[in-house]
Order: sequence, then C-alpha cells, then structure tokens
Amino acid sequence: MEKARRSAVKGPLAATALVLGALAPAFADEVPLWSERVLQTPIDLASIAAMPMAERIARLKQRGEELFTGKFIRADGAGRPLATQAIIPTKRRRPAHQDFQRLAGLDANACASCHHEPVIGGAAPFTANAFVSEGFESADFDTTDPQFSNERGSPALHGAGLVELLAREMTEELRALRDGALEKARSSGTAQVAELASKGVSFGKITASPDGSLDISAIEGIDPDLVLRPFSQKGVFGSLRQFSVNALNSHHGIQAVERFGAAWTGTSDFDGDEIADEIGAADISALVAFQATLPAPSRKTDLPAVWREAATRGEALFADTGCTACHIPALPLASTVFRDPGPLETAGTLRADDVDAPLEIDLGALDFVRALPRDANGHVLVPLFGDLKRHRIADTREPALGNELLGQRFVDRDVFITTELWGVGSTAPYGHRADQTSLDEIIRAHAGEARESREAYTALPEDGRQAVIAFLRSLEIPK
Repeated sequence: MEKARRSAVKGPLAATALVLGALAPAFADEVPLWSERVLQTPIDLASIAAMPMAERIARLKQRGEELFTGKFIRADGAGRPLATQAIIPTKRRRPAHQDFQRLAGLDANACASCHHEPVIGGAAPFTANAFVSEGFESADFDTTDPQFSNERGSPALHGAGLVELLAREMTEELRALRDGALEKARSSGTAQVAELASKGVSFGKITASPDGSLDISAIEGIDPDLVLRPFSQKGVFGSLRQFSVNALNSHHGIQAVERFGAAWTGTSDFDGDEIADEIGAADISALVAFQATLPAPSRKTDLPAVWREAATRGEALFADTGCTACHIPALPLASTVFRDPGPLETAGTLRADDVDAPLEIDLGALDFVRALPRDANGHVLVPLFGDLKRHRIADTREPALGNELLGQRFVDRDVFITTELWGVGSTAPYGHRADQTSLDEIIRAHAGEARESREAYTALPEDGRQAVIAFLRSLEIPK
C-alpha cells in the first residue's frame, strides 16, 4: 500500500512545491466572488515557493488565515456522515443522526471558533471544550461518559512554529545519543548507557547492548522512539501538519486528501458526504504556515510601577519554588528555518520524501523572532517557559489533574506535557479541562512530580504568592 501511495503522489511535483496533482481537489466551475465557500481554488505553491521570503510568508499567511477563520459549509465538505473523528480513516457503524453535536463532532464551523482569545489563534474558555477519544478506532461515541471520551480545553497556538522547531532539534539530538550508544556497544562488545538530554532537559537514560537491543525502561517523559511530540495536552502529535489534518476531520468533517483520499482509502469520498477530495496538500501547507508564523507570546510592557515591581519579585520566587525545573524560561533554537512537511511526519500525513523539496519558511525573517535574544552560540532563546516533556502531575492526595479515565496514545491518564506559560496571562481558564478558574487554583492543583514546587508556593506568604501571580499575568499573547 505504501509503495502504491508513493507512486500516486510523486509524479505531479514542482521543483520546490508540495503535491498539487494527486493530492489536490479539482474545481470544475469558477467560484463567484460572493461565494460562502472557504475551500475554493487552492494556492499555487510552486509559484509561492519561488517568491522572496517576506512575500512568500505574507502570501501563505494570507491564505492560511482565510482557512483558519473561514466557516466551512457543506459545499466545502463540512460533515462526515459515514466517518468518525478518529485520526485514522474509520467508518461509522451507522450514519450520524446529526451533523453537528458537541460530543463526537462536528463541533465547530471554523478553527477560530475554538482558538480566538485574546486574538485569532489564541485559546478559548470552557464553552469551547472538545471531547476526544483515544484517537484510534473506538471513536464512534455520543456520550460525555469519561470512559469513552476526555474533555479538553483549546490551547493557544501562538509561537507554535518555534515550538515545533525546538522539538525537531531535540528529537535529532536524542536519537543521535541513542545511535551513538548503539555503535559504541557494537564496537566495544559491552553495554553502553547514554544519558538522554537535550537543551538542558533530561529524558532519563537508555542502555544499548552489543546485540543491538535497547533497554528503554529508564526513559522519562517521551515515547520510546525518542520523538518529541509537542502538540496536544498529552504531547502526542509531532507536527502542526498532523495536528491540522486531525482537527479538520474531527471538528469540521473536512478531510485531507493526503490521509482520506483514494491513495489510502480507495475512494475520494471516504466520509460519504458527496464531496470528493475536500482539502488538498497546498491548503494544508498554508494552514500550517499561518499557525507556524503566529507571533510568540511576550511580556506586558506598559505595566504600572507597582505591578512591574511585583512581577520582578514574582519571577524570582517562581524560580526559587522550583517551578522552572519544568517551566524552563527559555530553550535555545539553532535554526529558524521551518520546513513543511517536516522530517518526522507519520503515515497518513504528507512526508518529506513525498515531495521533491519541502516548502521553506524562515521564521527568522519575522519581526517577533528577530526581537528575541540569542545566546553565546547565536541560537535564538525561545522564552516558552516549558520543557516539551511529559510529567505525572497528579496523585492520590490531589487528583484534579489526573481525572481522565481514557488513555490517549498510550500515555497514562495523569501524565501531561508541560504547558508553555509564555502566554498564560491571556489564556484563562486553566488546566486540561479549562475548569481551573485562576492561576492560584491551577498551581494548587499541581501534584505528582510537581508536588514539591506546589507546596513551596503554598508556603509563601500572601504577598509572595501574589507576586508570583503578578509575574505570570505579565506573560501575554500580543493583541
């Protein structure tokens, strides 16, 4: 099947463009200017890839924003009467009774329906929560019973391009450490232990044996394949492209040709809504580019003196209480060149060897990236206040952040990826269910690996805790 898929998509490529033939929808008629359709004639990536970088980014962002904010209609392919919201093409047991319902979806008309506060691409309140299954076949449900679905808040996407680039570099470094240990074990004839660390973040260790086997029992906070997956609250999606293809099908019933088209499923209308080849590779790339170029969160610059002084003290206390062990203030990024598709795309998502050359976007050309500080090696310091690692953050004494009953992609129910705090002052409410109303509440809900830091915070005097809140509220998504 894989060989057939490759031959189906490899032919119609331009030199530096993504698939525009087998993975692109066909439009038989000219679309009128007043059309309500969002998915009209797709962009020409071949011509965009030849543009100067600033013009290339502007054109991709323009189309990406149209797709992100546009409200999909049935003529676009909205709806999936015979398909579930699972991340792999899965047929329903019976046609959906209603196209729109809050549980199994459709649950939104547009991406911006759930990512809009304080600006487009941001987070959302509890009213925009989504219900997600474990992501495989068992996704045909219509109940809020926590045995069948997990309720999740909508995270902000600002700075996502830099986050994905960090994850790519860290994955490459961790895999190089693993491969080096294997090579040394083979050549020496003795077992080799490799400490797995990248950009100052420890992911445990791995033991390589001369026979090529690996002991992965001491790996921490990452999958055994050593791929960092920075998206979703469980840290299970490795790229914005994968995240976007999943969300389009789940929330809107818009199905990407690269996953649901004939090359994978044998039909151009897998969901049975009588709309073939709903969204092609070029528009997925534009949607990815829009998210990847959303400005990174920053700090408030117009604070009154009393707040500024409290925030300065609070930042020091935030470190003193141990919070920066996971919420690391900044991670260094060597390269700002974002390539789509990326090097770690999975089956069902367009991959780098499906194209002659990935589309390149240099995030370093953007003003917000140029404004970030650099370290002594010239690496961009990405101020995300995170570590891209999963942690156990609940225990029996404080189970609030471990209340899910359904596993997701084999990640334990009380384990979540560290939330990047760089926009936390703009993203209330908090927690994976968006049910913690204040920063004080969400800090007090921390337990498990975070218990010591949580207790250090609660032991502070009131003015100390208020200073920490002042600091966190100074971290905002720019309007």
